[in-house]
Amino acid sequence: MQTFDVVVVGARCAGSPLAVMLARRGLSVCVVDKARFPSETPSTHVIQPCGAAILERIGALDAVLTAGAVSIDRFTLVNEDVRIDGKLDPAVFPRPGLCVRRLTLDALLVETAVAAGAGVRTGLKATGLLTAGDRIVGVETEQGPIRARLVVGADGRQSSVAATVGAQEYLITPGGRMPAWAYFEGVAERVGRLRLGRLGEHAYLASPTDSGLYMACIATGAGFRADRDAAFSAGIAGWPELADLLAGARRVGPIRVMTKWHGYFRQAAGPGWVLIGDAGHFKDFTPAQGIADALRQAERLTETLPGDLADHQTVDAATQRWWRWRDHDAHPMYWFATGMGVPGPATPLVTQVLRDIAADSDATLRLLQVLNHEVAPGRLLTSGRLARAAARALRDRPDHLGATSKEIAAALRDEIRRARWSRKTPPGMTGGRQTRRPRRARLAART
Repeated sequence: MQTFDVVVVGARCAGSPLAVMLARRGLSVCVVDKARFPSETPSTHVIQPCGAAILERIGALDAVLTAGAVSIDRFTLVNEDVRIDGKLDPAVFPRPGLCVRRLTLDALLVETAVAAGAGVRTGLKATGLLTAGDRIVGVETEQGPIRARLVVGADGRQSSVAATVGAQEYLITPGGRMPAWAYFEGVAERVGRLRLGRLGEHAYLASPTDSGLYMACIATGAGFRADRDAAFSAGIAGWPELADLLAGARRVGPIRVMTKWHGYFRQAAGPGWVLIGDAGHFKDFTPAQGIADALRQAERLTETLPGDLADHQTVDAATQRWWRWRDHDAHPMYWFATGMGVPGPATPLVTQVLRDIAADSDATLRLLQVLNHEVAPGRLLTSGRLARAAARALRDRPDHLGATSKEIAAALRDEIRRARWSRKTPPGMTGGRQTRRPRRARLAART
């Protein structure tokens, strides 16, 4: 039976970067993934500048750019009649964002992990976990067991590691809009501009991506299941700017849809295990945070783990510290993303807030910094800004007095509830020890 310092289940944008960083620290790392790469997975395709900087640090950025990833240095947000245009100033954002298909990105990350010295085994399914008492000590696979001092679940929303250890979900939010996306060739504009839109019942995310393609995503409450092609075409027509951009272009491949999702935090660590990326936390996709979050979490976990993983108590204390950091780090953006993704048309209050930001160059810059996870949303959406926007919305749209008043009251209630949650200890985190036992019935036990 082989033994490693770390075995990572999942080789995509959380697992392979983590393997690169751990291997370069001198740890022995094995990565297993049931997929064979290149392989698709649902994604917004967008990597915020902070994520691009991590790709550079692990030595993957040049390969990603050479493969055709588009540098995103322009930003447009349209909300009904409000338009915000921004450009990433290199003095503030040393690296631009990126747009790249996961078909391209994940395969390159796997190659980077192999080059760093990690043992990567694709096409190999993890079928269970190994235990010694209450501790996870490895992974069972279709080709036999792999022992490790630490098991990392980086296997996405449907994480088998999370399910096996019984990682409890908390701060759950229902899924908002359903995203559907497609690729087009023949789009003349190749400028690195990310477009976000909210018009009527639809939300939009669009950008040029690798291989000369243009990615357009439409998110709606319903309608794609009955006639996907017709619904997608109608959605494109709902944003004339995007429709003009795609006029004459040819769609390549099918329309892809992500269904049955919800927002959550999961217990992120326990004796001998830790969850990173979507395996431990998932938020609304509207602000395109997932890939950069996975990269940032992998880097922070690498920095938090001790150099020697032989001392179980030290390892568990480190993963608990990382869990606390993750919740503190993710909490504000979680609610910001949830608010951005609420189904239905934009309300007068939201529209007025965005109108005020559009008229203020400093606020526009701060919005870009919020999306890059370097400024907390609360520093943009201050109580003063919200109060002024509420007053203007009530003045300009007296016909919406009741709805706007209810929206303000709901926002205040939500803020109080979130503040209370931020002070709570997550379920299972008690003095650095995880109190919930793994579900033995689903483990492949070994001594």
